[in-house]
Amino acid sequence: MEPPSDPSEAPELSDLQLSLLRVLWDRGEATAAEVHEALREQDRALAPTTVATLLTRLEKRGLVGHSVRGRSFVYRAVLAEHDVRRSMLARLTEFFFGGDPTALVSHLLGGRRVGTDELASISRMMDERRESDPEDRS
Repeated sequence: MEPPSDPSEAPELSDLQLSLLRVLWDRGEATAAEVHEALREQDRALAPTTVATLLTRLEKRGLVGHSVRGRSFVYRAVLAEHDVRRSMLARLTEFFFGGDPTALVSHLLGGRRVGTDELASISRMMDERRESDPEDRS
């Protein structure tokens, strides 16, 4: 499944849905029981049937797929974590900052202390972006 190019098409996911997906991203694949156990270890007290229902709903939305091993469904995330992160961040940027990435970065940098190493890393990323996209000199 291709990540949405339009932020309005980005999947809307709750914290709980993201937690389930994160288990699948971390493990690659997992049964509902394994996802339940991983969430329990994160202090998320859910019934096993709730986890199975959530996985089924995510699958109906095209975000999760499954294969059958023996008598168990083994789930995997269909979209990569970075694609979901990118589309959700694009939606957030559009909603809170009118689509202006400069306003987003300004907000992030102004919201907490940013160390010298972090600023150097951000500067390197910007330099790499400029080098990889020479026509975009705005």
